[in-house]
Amino acid sequence: MSEVVIYTDGAAQGNPGRGGFGVVMMSGSKRKEIAQGFRLTTNNRMELLSVITALEALKKQGMHVTIYSDSKYVVDAVNQGWVFGWSKKGFKGKKNVDLWTRFLQIYPHQKLKFVWIKGHANNKENEHCDMLAVRAANTPPLSIDHAYEAMKE
Repeated sequence: MSEVVIYTDGAAQGNPGRGGFGVVMMSGSKRKEIAQGFRLTTNNRMELLSVITALEALKKQGMHVTIYSDSKYVVDAVNQGWVFGWSKKGFKGKKNVDLWTRFLQIYPHQKLKFVWIKGHANNKENEHCDMLAVRAANTPPLSIDHAYEAMKE
């Protein structure tokens, strides 16, 4: 059974503002890093999108995946089961419905464990994800978070 360890982080400069996410994925001796920046988004969107992007990058289903994140928003929503309740209620009054819906489509394909870690607490991989996220937010060309910008119009 394949085991994957994933660290994720999101950043926004201004909230909303420029944003980015960083991902570090490790399995055995393999390591993959992913980062992307956006011209207008929020921190919570970047935190959630980092997790989604990592899960979508997995090539096989049924793997044991541990995701380390400093986002209480993401970790608690999953570990406390809130997102499943939100989904049953049609996400009424909730933000980031597009991303949570996308997450729920890929969630069942892996054996996931979410672990909250304190941000900026000298965790090497979390710090590296933060650096990737901030650098992505500051490196043109920046992508468009179409769903977020459409909500703002």
